[in-house]
Amino acid sequence: MKACAIALSASAVLLISSLVLAEPQKDSAGKFQGDSQVYAELSRAPEKARAKRNPLEKDADAVAAGRNLFEQHCAECHGEIAEGGKKAPSLRANEVQSSTPGALFWLLTNGVVRRGMPVWSKLPEPQRWQLVSYLKSLGPASPSAEEKKAGEKP
Repeated sequence: MKACAIALSASAVLLISSLVLAEPQKDSAGKFQGDSQVYAELSRAPEKARAKRNPLEKDADAVAAGRNLFEQHCAECHGEIAEGGKKAPSLRANEVQSSTPGALFWLLTNGVVRRGMPVWSKLPEPQRWQLVSYLKSLGPASPSAEEKKAGEKP
């Protein structure tokens, strides 16, 4: 009887463990995947802000400095290579990469507090432009295997 109870308990533990491990894993963008509202704030940048040019656009050192700033301030939420995480969306999405440098600068300056994006206006302006330079240098993320498969036509 005792051996039967032990075997039943072990079976229950194995069953629960297998259910937990078998749960489908979210991709790195997690809850932000397919949520177009995440990027809507970029379109709210005023025209004057969108028209601003990045004064560091041709400065190769700005990209490296921006990468360092990204690692210090942004990677925790947006992921190490800006492809999104549990707390924040991908910055390699087409919506971000096709935005003007001025719109990205405006968003960094003003944040999106209701979605958890901090206001970075206290970060000196040249550093915000360095972040913009880094983000633009990344380019769009390569499509995932699932996106490639969905794009194929039978």
